[in-house]
Amino acid sequence: MPPRRKVTTFNKARAIAWLQDDVSKREVGRRLGVSHSVVVRLHQKFQATNSVLERPRSGRPKKTTQREDRFIRRQALQQRGTTANIIRGQLRVATNTNVSTKTIRKRLHEVGLRSRRPAVRPRLTAAHRQARLAFCHNHARWTRLQWADVLFSYESRFNLHHHDGRARVWRRQGERYNNGLVQERVAFGGGSIMVWGAFSFRHRTPLYHIVGNLTGQRYRDEIVAPLVLPVLHQIGVQAVFQEDNATPHRARLVNNLIQLAGVTRMNWPACSPDFNPIEHLWDELDRRVWNTPPTPKYPASTASVPANRMAGHSSGLLQEAGKLDAEQDCRRHRKTRRTHPLLNCSELANFVFDPHVVSELVDT
Repeated sequence: MPPRRKVTTFNKARAIAWLQDDVSKREVGRRLGVSHSVVVRLHQKFQATNSVLERPRSGRPKKTTQREDRFIRRQALQQRGTTANIIRGQLRVATNTNVSTKTIRKRLHEVGLRSRRPAVRPRLTAAHRQARLAFCHNHARWTRLQWADVLFSYESRFNLHHHDGRARVWRRQGERYNNGLVQERVAFGGGSIMVWGAFSFRHRTPLYHIVGNLTGQRYRDEIVAPLVLPVLHQIGVQAVFQEDNATPHRARLVNNLIQLAGVTRMNWPACSPDFNPIEHLWDELDRRVWNTPPTPKYPASTASVPANRMAGHSSGLLQEAGKLDAEQDCRRHRKTRRTHPLLNCSELANFVFDPHVVSELVDT
């Protein structure tokens, strides 16, 4: 026998309204597509309770006790990287209670614990945290117009193979960047392509493919002089150039050229790539390239496969970078409103740093 179709609250209210307008019960049932007895029971219930809402039901009793619920919560908090299946086994050994992994997850959800991927951040020392905090204080009152004049720049390494980051941790809301709940990122080998780029709210440079080691002289002759200075000139005399503290960027010959050109540099804290909004564009560019089939075909010789794969990835990067529009991407990322424990980003080119949110900065 098929289950009875449940009458929605809206249709129940319609039925009562029709009955109050002297419509017969059989006619109401015909209009709603239900039997006469359903309308009769609905009318009787409304006369008794003066409501068409469902009364709360007790439901099936929980299979775990309060003590077992505390045990499940304690295991997840003591071992943040554990899984629901492991906790299920520990519960069975400790209390001889056998439940499903779904029940374990439900108990953890009830206390605000959900399985999330650990956040990735640079390895920070106490000095790094203090420098980042000072940067937030110094730029806390910057306006949108001031941020629109900043040319953000950064190098990015695009790997030929995606890193498998499927690790998960149990955490509450607000614990995203807590120590022990993040997945620290370190350099690793493998085929990759290094590129450089820069953008402001309405301007961007071409994507530059860096082949070999980038020295101070190469950075000056291949990037700063032909790519950075023309864009800064387009922004105007109020333009500010942002770059990190990498050795080639701070070479004496680079400093001399920037001082000669009268360029204002932003004092950037070390180990702070997460402060740079260009990371959003690198992520978007990487997604576009990996979603585009490679054009070069691998030859029969396996020795040439890495070279051809790198050539194809490099070509795809340059092609997709040409499709990016700085202002359009700024507007699109402005709608994402990503939050960060160190800064409150309301739009891509308009960072409003919140100096009050300092728990992670001062946490040692």
